Amino acid sequence: APAGTRGISLFLVPKFLVNADGSLGARNDIGASGIEHKLGMHASPTCTMVMGDAGGAIGYLVGEENRGMACMFTMMNQARLGVGIEGVGIAERAYQQALAYAQDRKQGRAPGTKSDTSDAIIVHPDVKRMLLQMRSMTAAARSICYATAVAIDVSERAENAEIQGKATARAALLTPIAKAFSTDIGNEVASLGVQVHGGMGFIEETGAAQHFRDARITSIYEGTNGIQSIDLVTRKLGANGGESVWSLLEELSGIVDRVEASNDPAFRTTGIRLRDALDSLGRASRWLLEKLGSAPNDALAGATPYLRLFGSTLGGCMLANEALAAKDQVDDDKRYITLARFFAENVTVQSSSLERTVIDGADAVNGADAILLA
Repeated sequence: APAGTRGISLFLVPKFLVNADGSLGARNDIGASGIEHKLGMHASPTCTMVMGDAGGAIGYLVGEENRGMACMFTMMNQARLGVGIEGVGIAERAYQQALAYAQDRKQGRAPGTKSDTSDAIIVHPDVKRMLLQMRSMTAAARSICYATAVAIDVSERAENAEIQGKATARAALLTPIAKAFSTDIGNEVASLGVQVHGGMGFIEETGAAQHFRDARITSIYEGTNGIQSIDLVTRKLGANGGESVWSLLEELSGIVDRVEASNDPAFRTTGIRLRDALDSLGRASRWLLEKLGSAPNDALAGATPYLRLFGSTLGGCMLANEALAAKDQVDDDKRYITLARFFAENVTVQSSSLERTVIDGADAVNGADAILLA
């Protein structure tokens, strides 16, 4: 077999062997030697497996010999969107629980009131801010995952070759963003959920801590979020000279045009913040494309903040698009506009700082050996 990972083959090793007539045969020489003690995901046991203690296990080759890594990456690539949705699911549950607790827990009084009784903590502006941040970030991550799923479906089912090709490129671009951004959001929203609960969030019986613990693995497995960022910068951004990125940015710019043209005062500064974010994303993308050829380590140093910049810009534009659709289709469009505005003014607004981190932060990262290895 070739040396290293190129020589790996993938095998299926069953618990029981199967007889020629299809019935279960003898127990195979494989077993679990212990259950890992994990930070979270306790309902899904992770075990250490041992094979060969009784003479040798029987396994069946999956795919071609020495093509095991290719098989594994097929599985992981398809699982990445599922893990992104997992981040969204944890975030949604953490938000729902925090919202219910904030409506029930009484502490202090609402500003400006003179009541002798305590009010529910949801009346306090900082609690409202945390809850809005939880809800808007969850909604943005969900929209990105849905857009990724649509692109995957079209890439697999479209009959027109040109449409299929564009959808394939869009799905490839969005997948690392859906996985990494959504699971980062899952971690952040679960953490805010603990904060909303206050001291009770630190107590296991409320369940808030479980969301926090369970969310942590999502940014690690099926390719760490750092790997997703590297994939986005080194493979997806540079594909066809950045064509997939420029095409998406053009679509997002059209959404911002419609927000600006609506002249709806409820949007306030949403259009301005999204336009600034698109400009930052465009400049950062061009800088990274240039550095990939001339100084790849500089590009890699900015990969993670670049993915965050991409996700917060994309999510902000998608929430604005939902708000525009709601204006045309539903009577109560205020909640959609409020959500889009909050995200734009509190999350997407950080785009300029992320752009500066991408472009200006490489020297410090690449020169860190003097500190880290001292």
